[in-house]
Amino acid sequence: MTIRILLIDDHTLFRSGVSALLQRQPDLQVVGEASDGVEGVKRAKQHLPDVILLDLNMPGLSGLETLQLLVEDLPDTAVLMLTVSEEADELTAAMREGARGFLLKSIDADALVAAIRKAASGQPVITEHMTVKLVEQMRKPAQSTGATGTTGAARASAEALTARERDIVRELARGASNKEIARALDLAESTVKIHVRNILRKLNLTSRVQVAIYAMGHDGMTDVPGEPRGR
Repeated sequence: MTIRILLIDDHTLFRSGVSALLQRQPDLQVVGEASDGVEGVKRAKQHLPDVILLDLNMPGLSGLETLQLLVEDLPDTAVLMLTVSEEADELTAAMREGARGFLLKSIDADALVAAIRKAASGQPVITEHMTVKLVEQMRKPAQSTGATGTTGAARASAEALTARERDIVRELARGASNKEIARALDLAESTVKIHVRNILRKLNLTSRVQVAIYAMGHDGMTDVPGEPRGR
């Protein structure tokens, strides 16, 4: 299957380089480019790409504002932020707005290609360096908030999850699709969908990516050492 890609970045030379790189891959096709957010949203609606590489800092419509429009208009398209920014706050904001991933422009070619393929399959992608920053930021409230604050609310939400829902959260943290979760846990795919919806409600989150990030920042919500995946 060919993965259709749209590039949105205000640097022409950078777009050209990335486009040339991706076009060498037999399963990747760059279907369009845009130099700003307004044009990017227009091209996205026109080409309906599978994956969009979006710069965070652009003149005019910002990367986050563009992301909001893209997620609203094309909810099935994976949007990857590809940026020089290493600010954890911007990473968190992008993931909350529905980005499928957050990559630094310093990423090497093979890693970028792998990230695009992973995002197209429905899995979240974050540069390892930024994942560490994200987890550190998510754990900060635990050091500064009392039982009645944000941490208490988050802990209460986590405790509201059933054992089965926790199993599914662990699978989501791995980037598993509903079909893969159903196979791993011996459930019907429709049952998985119901569980995912309940998890989002209980954790007060809006996307699978946010659940994966939540799991990374909370002890006991990711893999248990030595625990088999069941696949």
